[in-house]
Amino acid sequence: MDLLLNIELKKLPEPMGYRNKILLMGSCFTEHIGGALEELKFSVLQNPNGILFGPDSVCRSLLSYCDNKQYKKSDLFQLQEVWHSWQHHSRFSNLEPAEAIRNINESTQTAHDFLKQADWVIITLGSAFTYRLTSQATTAAESVGNGVANCHRAPANWFTKEMLPAAVIITMLEECLQHLKKFNPALRFLFTVSPVRHARDGVVENNRSKARLIEAVHHIVDKMEECFYFPAYELVIDVLRDYRFYDIDLVHPNYAATQFVFEKFSETCLEEESRQLMEEVKKIVIARKHRAFQPETKAHQQFLISQFAKAKELVQKYPFLDLKKELVYFSQT
Repeated sequence: MDLLLNIELKKLPEPMGYRNKILLMGSCFTEHIGGALEELKFSVLQNPNGILFGPDSVCRSLLSYCDNKQYKKSDLFQLQEVWHSWQHHSRFSNLEPAEAIRNINESTQTAHDFLKQADWVIITLGSAFTYRLTSQATTAAESVGNGVANCHRAPANWFTKEMLPAAVIITMLEECLQHLKKFNPALRFLFTVSPVRHARDGVVENNRSKARLIEAVHHIVDKMEECFYFPAYELVIDVLRDYRFYDIDLVHPNYAATQFVFEKFSETCLEEESRQLMEEVKKIVIARKHRAFQPETKAHQQFLISQFAKAKELVQKYPFLDLKKELVYFSQT
């Protein structure tokens, strides 16, 4: 008896691999896939603006990388002594505006350079809701009505909240992708919708929001041949369908769920050669995490020598692999 609903998973016609550069954008669920790929030494860059939930903030960020936008102090605002950017996650916020600007511009430059050579952009949309500045946002650098990527816990009356219509989402995605294709004609795009429930919006409202994202994404995928869809949302909501696969907040998928989704991602989106190489890389990565209680012993020294040889052999066989950290660690004999 099957205990899980079996859904059809379409493989990418040209799967991703270790030779590809992959930019990942969007919600916190993006970072589960991106983190797993990074751990396995794929060439990835994750969320250069920090975590983003809405299609409007994702599109603004991607366009800023194309233009290599350089931020100034006037683009920041100060709240409770800390300087923030409305378009960036709070990990870029700082007590010193110059430091915040430096970190933001360095990240944008990195994204610009990476996107220029990238093969894939993976976009995970989390919510159709957008927040716009009101006249109460007196410290804001941007104009009233502008959308923000992060509210930074500013007072509620600084914002209006709106659920974007599917037609609006489609238009902004189309315009963004066209701009990206002019910037880098080789780009291909993989869309997912985050299975994370935005319970604070309300259960009904969350479902409406996800429905608009799904409708918009499938419109884009059906229309543009370089766009594809991976059903992360459906795998959690319709296949796993159990709160055992959620964290204690009953909102975020837990480790078992994200591992299940990544396994399906690997099967459908990664080339066979890279999937086989992943297993060898995983052994090296696990070995590097090994912490000996008695590092001076001959047994541990022999372990390091053995692992160094394996890592060096992998790099010689696959020159595109970056195992510098592992080689440095294993050379400590």
